Amino acid sequence: MLYKEWLNEWLDLYVKPSAKERTYTKYRQQVRKYLLPALGERDVNELSAVELQRFLASLIGRGLAPNTVNFIIALLKLSLRRGVALGTIERECSAALSCPQARTGKAACFTKSEQKKIERYIFEAREPCLFGVLLCLYTGLRIGELLALTWADVDLRRGTLTVTKSCHDGWENGRYKKILDSPKTQSSERVVPLPKQLLGYMKELKKSGGRFVVTGRGEYGAEIRSYQHKFAGLLKKLGIEHKCFHTLRHTFATRALEVGMDVKTLSEILGHRDPAITLRRYAHSLLEHKTEMMNKVGKLLD
Repeated sequence: MLYKEWLNEWLDLYVKPSAKERTYTKYRQQVRKYLLPALGERDVNELSAVELQRFLASLIGRGLAPNTVNFIIALLKLSLRRGVALGTIERECSAALSCPQARTGKAACFTKSEQKKIERYIFEAREPCLFGVLLCLYTGLRIGELLALTWADVDLRRGTLTVTKSCHDGWENGRYKKILDSPKTQSSERVVPLPKQLLGYMKELKKSGGRFVVTGRGEYGAEIRSYQHKFAGLLKKLGIEHKCFHTLRHTFATRALEVGMDVKTLSEILGHRDPAITLRRYAHSLLEHKTEMMNKVGKLLD
């Protein structure tokens, strides 16, 4: 059997029925872009560890980021291991691959002055849809979680919101379709307490009607791509250096650590499956906070 035949069978019979639509689409795109052109015509039982290592080296040689290379190799391993488990493939030849080490970079965030400038504009502009930016700054929601949020998910009496779904943009028969899906991981389903300072604004916002908390042009609320463009336009208008929408989530986490929130609590609010993930991603923020605390202790020397 050619590897391309097995890859198509693996995607359709074993990935598609169990994975989210978005995950399946991403797998298929990476398979078609990288695995099929390089290895698709090879007999699946003639692939060798050396040949696969050469393929890995070629990916690095193309200048792909370590995380991208590791993702492609992960797909390669998943497909081959499934084939071995089913008896379609005779042996596992990818176990010894030497993958590049991916590094978790410092999470960018807005400075306190930039954050205040953003908040001031939102309050003064009184544009209902921009409230989503403020909500992310004080809850750490991902953009898909924010734009999937309906008023049914918000309990203003208790002061909480419940993350039960996410969304992404899609197209069906040439028309836009907002696709609602389960959150990124099981741990992403969570209840997030709202700062009491936000509740009054949310009560006013709810009066404007609509199913979704962040409104858009149609009944489905705001679209991800258009909301990202709107956010980019806001930064440009305020003279703030462009940063991606996800920076709002990083900013929330950084500010939470600065005011003394413990890592376990922050991890649960962010929807991380393990506090270690939070520690790795925001170690720089913890160091800055520790330095500030140590300098306060140092004042005893005066």
